[in-house]
Amino acid sequence: MSGAAAALLAVALAGCAGWGGGGGGSSDANSIDVLMVNNPQMIDLQNLTADNFTKQTGINVNFTVLPENDVRDKISQEFSSQAGQYDIASLSNFEIPIYAKSKWIAPLDTYVAADTAFNQADILPPMTKSLTADDNKLYGEPFYGESSFLMYRKDVLDAQGIQMPAKPTWQQVADIAAQVDGKQPGMAGICLRGQPGWGQIFAPLTTVVNTFGGTWFDADWNARVDAPEFKQATQFYVDLVRAHGEVGAPQAGFTECLNNLIQGNVAMWYDATSAAGSLEAADSPVKGKMGYVAAPVVKTQSSGWLYAWSWSIQQASKKKDNAWKFISWASSKEYEELVGSQLGWSKVPAGKRASTYENQDYLKEASAFAEPTEQAISSADPRNPGVQPRPAIGIQFVDIPEFTDLGTQVSQYVSSAIAGQMSVDEALKRGQRLADDVAERYRSRENG
Repeated sequence: MSGAAAALLAVALAGCAGWGGGGGGSSDANSIDVLMVNNPQMIDLQNLTADNFTKQTGINVNFTVLPENDVRDKISQEFSSQAGQYDIASLSNFEIPIYAKSKWIAPLDTYVAADTAFNQADILPPMTKSLTADDNKLYGEPFYGESSFLMYRKDVLDAQGIQMPAKPTWQQVADIAAQVDGKQPGMAGICLRGQPGWGQIFAPLTTVVNTFGGTWFDADWNARVDAPEFKQATQFYVDLVRAHGEVGAPQAGFTECLNNLIQGNVAMWYDATSAAGSLEAADSPVKGKMGYVAAPVVKTQSSGWLYAWSWSIQQASKKKDNAWKFISWASSKEYEELVGSQLGWSKVPAGKRASTYENQDYLKEASAFAEPTEQAISSADPRNPGVQPRPAIGIQFVDIPEFTDLGTQVSQYVSSAIAGQMSVDEALKRGQRLADDVAERYRSRENG
């Protein structure tokens, strides 16, 4: 569901050992317990905490660090029971509004108001909006964020005399994919995720649905999975990847597409902005060859998704003040400067603050993709991502607990359509039945 998936692979084995180990719930008033995902940015944070945050504040931080699936399960169990074992957890903008509605996490507004040095106004507005619940209170602060954009090989397009528009339409992208497909040996026109999973194929595909004018549910909780707009978007996506996409598309997720682009197997890729760091890494064969433009559109002005690993405080925590001090430090401009100076600017947890994209040291390292990334995040609207009102927040997902199961089941049908095992019509007909069941439950609740 995030560009962090590739980076997770590098630390997955270490994470299985449960970095930081402890079970949480320290009785020491000057310590807090943090439960977080084991991606590299978080590991950097763990390594920098004692010599910086603890030295400055006297607050010890006990970390429990786990792989993504494991940490989601553990956070869900911990916060739903309100056991109070952990003060802080790393949550995404998918979980935070749901947890807030269940009163599992604490609002942060009073802390933000009192901590003027944190400078909430510097947090990119779509991030703040995505971490604000229906009660208009803020429940999370982003550690780093991402949107989505189109990545392409400038040299390959140049060789064919093709100019990539700064804001392409999906039809323009499809036309370019057809023109460059096979022009270099073994190089397909485009990579698009086909791997089943609500956070795999439906991360990009739901943004395509949005800009084609579709939606999973309308404002009155009517399922619209087999509506003409949803069907047109899905048919377009399936046809494009089948005609000009990567080899093995039904099994291709973020990591596979990243590898395909780095290895010269595809000319374009629509996916997470966070991928650009890998493409522009010092040892990348495509460093300096890439161009980055806005997520393709049809009916909307923009269509990039929005995702953020963020910090929230458990409602049952008895150490909320110290928990906020940690969050304020970990999500601060000063922390980004610490990472840049000690670990290198390419490791900065970016994508959350406007000031990051004014920092000349960061821009030197990220000049190829910094501006398109900032524009993609700034133009994302998690409450109005399409052409019609929605019953729940979310761009590449519908922010309800049932979506993880619904999206995953429907994704299996669409992946089968990419594999040629069923038609798009049949895939979405089956998906509509599943979505109808979810919609009926929500209509019943609203009708009392």
